[in-house]
Amino acid sequence: MTGRWLRRIAVAVVLGGTVLLGAASPAAAALNPPAHVVTAPSPPAPPGGPTGVNSTTGGATVGVQINGPNGKPSSSIVILLALTVLSVAPALLLMCTSFTKVFVVLSIVRNALGLTSVPPNQVLAGLALFLSLFIMGPVLSDMNHQGVQPYLHGDKSQSVAFHDGVEPLRKFMLAHTRPDEIALFVKAAKAATPATPQSVPLTTLIPAFVLSELRAAFIIGFVVYIPFLVVDMVVSASLMSMGMMMLPPVTVSLPFKMLLFVMVNGWGLVITALVASY
Repeated sequence: MTGRWLRRIAVAVVLGGTVLLGAASPAAAALNPPAHVVTAPSPPAPPGGPTGVNSTTGGATVGVQINGPNGKPSSSIVILLALTVLSVAPALLLMCTSFTKVFVVLSIVRNALGLTSVPPNQVLAGLALFLSLFIMGPVLSDMNHQGVQPYLHGDKSQSVAFHDGVEPLRKFMLAHTRPDEIALFVKAAKAATPATPQSVPLTTLIPAFVLSELRAAFIIGFVVYIPFLVVDMVVSASLMSMGMMMLPPVTVSLPFKMLLFVMVNGWGLVITALVASY
């Protein structure tokens, strides 16, 4: 009897718990709403076309302004041009100025004296550099006045400034270039003969100018070599007559050549001849 009542009570408790859980579920759902669903972000819109002050199609191109205020070139362009000139300065110095002839003549003078390393190459190069600046001073001044300054002040475009700035250098090279060298390179290029000297392109004029400078340098070097060669021959003959064949003639002739060079003011004569050749 007692066991039957216990089973009824247990069944009633289970049914009551089930009813209570069913009633509590909607209330809990109402009190605790589901978490917000996170969605992936939408892709960004593609960027629009570039726009610029020079655009003529409604913003499809970019305009680059290289001029500053008042039509003058900007500081960035000036710096870029300066770096470009500095990068090509060694080639311009060697090919388009008097540096080649001056340096070759000074080197021949040193060899004629019998001095292999005195003065050193740095001294010869420095002397040749400043002599070239002295010789090329008027040409560089004309290039600055006709090309560089008008461009910096915005008075000339790049092409006009370049043409006017190169013209003094072209005249200098034409004045010191032999027609035979120009004809040689025109023939080598299989090009038509220029109608006038002013129409010779720079690609032909520059190598022809270098060959002419080397030829003139060798002629001056030959004239410089003759007196020292005579001294060497006299010293060698004197040593032979005294039976001193084992003594190198160069060792004896070197002091006499240096003395002769100093007594006649050799450096002054050589530099005067170089400057006068232009």
